[in-house]
Amino acid sequence: MLMATRRSESADALSAYRRKRDFERTPEPRATPARRTKQPSFVIQKHAATRLHYDFRLEFDGVLWSWAVPKGPSYDPAEKRMAVHVEDHPVSYGSFEGTIPPKQYGAGHVIVWDRGTWEPVGDARQGMEQGKLVFRLNGEKLAGLWELVRIRKAGDRQDPWLLFKKKDEWARPLSEYDVVTALPDSVIAKPLGPLAEREGPGGNAAARPRDDAPVTHEALAGAVKATLPDRLSPQLATLSKTVPTGNDWLCEIKFDGYRVMCRIDKGKVRLITRGGHDWTERMDSLVVAIEAMGVGSAWLDGEIVVMNKAGVPDFNALQNAFDSSRTGQILCYLFDVPFFEGYDLRKVPLQDRRRLLRHLVEHRGGDRVRFSADFPGEVASVLDNVCRLQLEGVIAKRRDAPYVSRRTETWLKLKCGQRQEFVIGGFVDRSGAAVEVGSLLLGFYDKDKLVYAGNVGTGWDGKAGRELFRKLARLEVDESPFDVGDPTGRGRWSRRTTAAVERWVRPELVAEIAFAEWTPDGHVRHASFQGLRADKLATEVMRERPATLAPTRPPPAPSPAPPRATRHAAPSTGPKVSNPDRIIDPSTGLKKIDLVRYYESVADWILPHLIDRPVSLVRGPTGIGGELFFQKHGEKLGIPGIRELDPALWPGHQALLEIATVQALVGAAQMNVIELHTWNSTAKHIDKPDRVVFDLDPGEGVAWVQLQEAAVLTRTILTELGLRSWLKTSGGKGLHVFVPLAPRLDDDNVNGFSKAVVQHLAATIPSRFVAKSGAENRRGRIFVDYLRNGHGATTAAAYSARARPGLGVSMPVTWDQLATLKSGAHWTIATAREHLSFQAVDPWAEYGSTRQTLTDAMKMLGYKPVKPKKRR
Repeated sequence: MLMATRRSESADALSAYRRKRDFERTPEPRATPARRTKQPSFVIQKHAATRLHYDFRLEFDGVLWSWAVPKGPSYDPAEKRMAVHVEDHPVSYGSFEGTIPPKQYGAGHVIVWDRGTWEPVGDARQGMEQGKLVFRLNGEKLAGLWELVRIRKAGDRQDPWLLFKKKDEWARPLSEYDVVTALPDSVIAKPLGPLAEREGPGGNAAARPRDDAPVTHEALAGAVKATLPDRLSPQLATLSKTVPTGNDWLCEIKFDGYRVMCRIDKGKVRLITRGGHDWTERMDSLVVAIEAMGVGSAWLDGEIVVMNKAGVPDFNALQNAFDSSRTGQILCYLFDVPFFEGYDLRKVPLQDRRRLLRHLVEHRGGDRVRFSADFPGEVASVLDNVCRLQLEGVIAKRRDAPYVSRRTETWLKLKCGQRQEFVIGGFVDRSGAAVEVGSLLLGFYDKDKLVYAGNVGTGWDGKAGRELFRKLARLEVDESPFDVGDPTGRGRWSRRTTAAVERWVRPELVAEIAFAEWTPDGHVRHASFQGLRADKLATEVMRERPATLAPTRPPPAPSPAPPRATRHAAPSTGPKVSNPDRIIDPSTGLKKIDLVRYYESVADWILPHLIDRPVSLVRGPTGIGGELFFQKHGEKLGIPGIRELDPALWPGHQALLEIATVQALVGAAQMNVIELHTWNSTAKHIDKPDRVVFDLDPGEGVAWVQLQEAAVLTRTILTELGLRSWLKTSGGKGLHVFVPLAPRLDDDNVNGFSKAVVQHLAATIPSRFVAKSGAENRRGRIFVDYLRNGHGATTAAAYSARARPGLGVSMPVTWDQLATLKSGAHWTIATAREHLSFQAVDPWAEYGSTRQTLTDAMKMLGYKPVKPKKRR
């Protein structure tokens, strides 16, 4: 009976899954519950829907509990990954791989990224209800202890949780190992076997992160013994519209509250606002909670907030708590510790200060005193998730930042909408209500002048409007406080008129205002009142302008993902990369480490196109904006693993180069190589090409759709000549058409044949094609570059990056995919590897085994072979 009841509950749990899908159109499994298993499974599916994400699923009572994790899992315990709880899925979904059709729920490609079994720590059902689920994973990529924690109450429109690794022998810092980058493929297509069996328990315990070590404040690098100062101003964040890139930033939620500095001396706590006001007596119960932590002396930096029913900080609720003396609702989120137990920690890197603080709060804090969790990683992704949860924004902080009592660019404010404080310089009565505010006149200080910034008339109810009137009426004055006496031009208020005109006040009250944008004349548009701020002086209120960020000192160098040869092992450390954070593409912010990791990750795909073939290297020591070097010979390059070919292959020149191993490939990227170009012949048949290349190069004014049509026309003529052809993007503006050959003809004849094909195209369709190079000849037409087929000529290798803005990739595709391409740089080093992880079939699978001759094609074109030249 109990089992039948559970199956019934499972069926009900799958109703949302069933309701969202049309099983006549989608290949996803139907919603049928399964029997409970002794060893419940887990699966992580990589899902390329509107946005790439990872679906994390745990089997429980015949269904799969499911969360959508945008960034995927991380072995770094400091990496708190957003995980949105979604509808339960059937257990049969755990083996699903395929494509969900367009216009269906979740349309896109799905692969099984990891799979295995899981074991809850404690009661799993109770953990789900309480929003804290601890469990062990035994998968092919993931192992050890993990945790899911709800960060907002269930029943809301979204149910956000955090997924993170617990500290154990499997934990690794993200700078050493990123499992998502290192192991991107399907475990069904490329099975790995259980990670624990491959490595054994504690297989990588030697690489535990520093967080596992005991936290001793006096041992922290930069800690200095010092007397506790009487005063300490807080560090302030700079408003920024530029979102920093890389994993060197910690992101905290931007709380909607009051900044508070907690000074603790001989165990006694004082609470000091940002403006220097002592609020200790206003929050006596919070003082008791902080004193209960048992700290002798410290300065703790944090924010006080009140949560609303949705579990989100609510500024109005905080203000009401003070107004009604219900301060017992106030929570304190701590995020920094500049002084602690006789030591000045301001020169200690932020990540170490926060490690100390987190241990303190976790072991001694309570419900009223909490640690402000951080979300390290790509700031843009964190900000996107925070904004979708309708929170205010994030504070991004450099992991290595010291603590300084001023505004800095190592702490950045990134807001979901525009919001700042304004000084109230006047108000207008509400029409028909003599003792109620209708709108507020706002301003900010520019040096010693109060500049008018527009008005706000929404954001309060009748009761709050009357309270505002009462406070402002006591401050009423005859003269305008603004630098322009009558900024709105409507004249002085008069009791003899019913018109809505201004009443001026002393500029003492500060209001928090949310608004859509600034108008050209410096006024706020679509403003909404959020509440009064008692923690900030009016004279401190200035217009917040987004900063133009200057380059900062690069952080300690992280390591790339492990070499391909070790990927089927547990997390390991790859080769050290010099200057990993040097920007090589200013248009995207992509760094050298991104390029190194890209080439390492595509080794299995690119090496077959490089082995036994001379390669030329395009190097960019200062990035794509600097000088680029085209290098065919080793000289003093010194790339580990790169091989020099027999000098006799090209008499009179230095030895040619070959890249045939992962070590050489990654070493080339380490030595600032961006592009890899290969010859049309192998070292074995150096004078007899095994391919013909047609480079479709669009002239000025050629639309992308015209280039797509040109590729189809090129393929058509080649088919008519009896030749099969393969397509790849160039990584830049154009497309490449490759024709594999049996290495029989010399390169002069292969080049002559390719020229004849291009001349035929230009003669047949002169409105589209041109056989002469040069910008003027190509205007509005496409030059099919046959010169790529001369002796020693090269073409960007398949999967090579290109030294152009965006760092596009030359990607092999099927002819059927041509219509879906958006440009010759459809994929970049940031997106190409994820695309490849969803490809079940190599689009060029038959290319390497195809050997064609040009004999019949030459006859059809009327091309007469020439006598081979003798080369020296």
